[in-house]
Amino acid sequence: MTVQDIRAFNRFYTNAIGALDYSRQLYAPYTLTESRVLYELAHSTRTDAADLRGELSLDAGYLSRILNKFEQDGLIERAPSRQDPRRRCVTLTARGRETAALLAERANESVGALLSTVPAADRPRLADAMRTVRTILADGHGPRPEDVVLREPGPGDLGWIVQRNAALYAAEYGWNADYEGLVARIVADFAEDHDPHLERVWIAELDGRPVGCVMCVRDEAPATARLRLLLVEPDTRGLGIGDRLVGAVVDFARGVGYRDLVLWTNDVLSAARRIYRRHGFVLVAEKPHRSFGKDLIGQDWRLDLSGTGE
Repeated sequence: MTVQDIRAFNRFYTNAIGALDYSRQLYAPYTLTESRVLYELAHSTRTDAADLRGELSLDAGYLSRILNKFEQDGLIERAPSRQDPRRRCVTLTARGRETAALLAERANESVGALLSTVPAADRPRLADAMRTVRTILADGHGPRPEDVVLREPGPGDLGWIVQRNAALYAAEYGWNADYEGLVARIVADFAEDHDPHLERVWIAELDGRPVGCVMCVRDEAPATARLRLLLVEPDTRGLGIGDRLVGAVVDFARGVGYRDLVLWTNDVLSAARRIYRRHGFVLVAEKPHRSFGKDLIGQDWRLDLSGTGE
């Protein structure tokens, strides 16, 4: 392997994916770098300019020009960070979210067209080769938190939520098929009838596979949202995925105008309860019950989204 081998591969791959003429490839007025910045903003619950510079290794002046363009196009809003007023928090507007979704759709179509030329029998070998390249060039390190992206569910993801909840809770806590039935009903209700402006599902993805999920749905109480079905795959725990998923629900619920965010869990789920507590949830009630083949203590938690803590 030589430097020239890698450079030759880079030239081949950039041509294959159309990176040199990315805006024409996606029929959009944004370069590859601009599209990547928009992607990061769409897949992060909390982002400021310093985060983007560090994540993408961009020059501060270059990033500033990109953000200025986005602001002029009505894609973003900038404000002082709550945690550190010296830092500028960057958030997508509704138009920005629509633009990011459109670019993602066109990018998926472009890559899908490329993948369609690969015979089905060769695709596992291609996926293995790509993982090998990433692993070796990552200097042998495991996945990083920034390798995980949060996205909306695609075809098959809702079924994955049911399957993984059933399998993981059976393996880790011995819960029976009653739990799978509960999850299936929750997911089916969402799939059949939900308000996309007030209810959402997030899928955490790592290396092209789903590794976590969470839902935000309307509760029966007025102006109240409910967090449901938080799950993180065991082999990806420790990357802060649960924190990011809960943070996404909190930010979304607050952003669309809910006053309260509630959830129901069980006392045996200690790791999840620690995450809820870090995000400001307060335990308001608990009650023993017999469910899923086990004696459990159910718990109701609540977060005041107005920030008053009352």
